[in-house]
Amino acid sequence: MEEMKVVLATSNRGKVEEIRRILEPFRFEIIVPEEKLRVEEKGNTFLENALIKAKAYFDRFGLPALADDSGLEVEALGGYPGVFSSRFHSLDFGGIEEVRDSEDEANVRKLLRLMKGEKNRRARFVCWVVLYTGYGGVFGYGECRGTIADSPRGEKGFGYDPVFVPEGFSRTMAEIEPEEKDSISHRGKALRNLIRTLERCRI
Repeated sequence: MEEMKVVLATSNRGKVEEIRRILEPFRFEIIVPEEKLRVEEKGNTFLENALIKAKAYFDRFGLPALADDSGLEVEALGGYPGVFSSRFHSLDFGGIEEVRDSEDEANVRKLLRLMKGEKNRRARFVCWVVLYTGYGGVFGYGECRGTIADSPRGEKGFGYDPVFVPEGFSRTMAEIEPEEKDSISHRGKALRNLIRTLERCRI
C-alpha cells in the first residue's frame, strides 16, 4: 500500500489519539484539521453516519477522509444508546440527564441509573470506519463484547470506557493500557479490517 494522506473526520480528542496510535505502523499521513465541521449525523446506523461524515470532510478539504462512527449497545436497554451514544444524556429515552462535568460523564451517569439493579449487564461496543476517496468508500467493522460495570473505574479511556468490562477481563476499558486496549477494541478491529481491505485492493 502506497503512503496516503488522509484527513480525520472527527474533533474528538480521544478518537484522534486512538486512530493515530492504531494507524502508526501503516503508511498514512494523518491530517487533523483545525476547522471543526458541523456534520448532521442523520443516519439510522453507524455505517450511514460514518459515510456521511467522511463525505462531508472530503468535500470540504479535498483529501481522502477517514471517519468512524461507534457506540455502545446495551442488551437490557434494547440496544440503546446505540447511534445516540454521544448524546445519550439528551434523549427523552430514560429521561434527560443534566450535564455537570462533561457530556461523557452525563452519558455514563444516565447509563448507570438505567442499569441500576439490572442483572443482565451484557453489552458491546460497535464501530464502523469509512475511508472515502471521492470514487467511493472502503469500510471496516469491529465490535468488542463485554458487560457494564456497577460504577466507573479507571482514568485511561474516554466515553463509556470507565464502565465497560471486555470479555475475558476484570478491568474496565479505562483501566487497560492503551496498546492493550487497541488490540481488543472495536475501533482497533475496525481499522485493521479496513487496512486489510486496502491491501487486498492495492489502494
